[in-house]
Amino acid sequence: MAASAEARLAEGLEALGLSPAPAARLLAYRDLLARWNRVYNLSAIRDPEAMVERHLLDSLAVIPHLPAGPLLDVGSGGGLPGLPIAIMAPGRPITLLESNGKKARFLRQAVLELDLAQVSVAHERLEQHTGGPYGVVICRAFSEALAFWRGTARLLAPGGRALAMKGRRDEMELAALSTEGVSCRVQRLAVPGLDAERHLLVLGDSGPEHRTAS
Repeated sequence: MAASAEARLAEGLEALGLSPAPAARLLAYRDLLARWNRVYNLSAIRDPEAMVERHLLDSLAVIPHLPAGPLLDVGSGGGLPGLPIAIMAPGRPITLLESNGKKARFLRQAVLELDLAQVSVAHERLEQHTGGPYGVVICRAFSEALAFWRGTARLLAPGGRALAMKGRRDEMELAALSTEGVSCRVQRLAVPGLDAERHLLVLGDSGPEHRTAS
């Protein structure tokens, strides 16, 4: 018999070294996302059970690698990774940036229903956004890494980082960053319960370019 969503989430949080306390709110967000997804097409993942690993734990795997300070989630869509991070880190100011009106409407409703007072929603395109400065700007399946860096570097606080969540390591993408002179650290991510490659590109890192952390 397959383990329940509650059990899988609890095990995943433990594996990531995160508190199990917000598990109920994470599942409430999952349920809200699944309900709105039927009409608003917020995610290609239609099965709420699959959302535990592919959305919740996938988003939360980046938490140990987040710099301090306010966070901007670019192209937030259904609130990923920004809303799971906000649930786990209620003290961190978070802005969800989304240009699509229907998705921005969902984000505002989710922030309201989940009582996330530290989260704001910006319904605009990246090039229009003038908020910040941010300690971290993050995206998940938003754009090619170099385009992401070009659009977000201006929004970073001194010492801030731009983080791009990726699947497989793409050497052409890394080469484009190198040609532009953008430093990048590649961090492997292990997502509990997900048998797929995940990497985090940490842009603006001052260390050796393209080094991979295990």
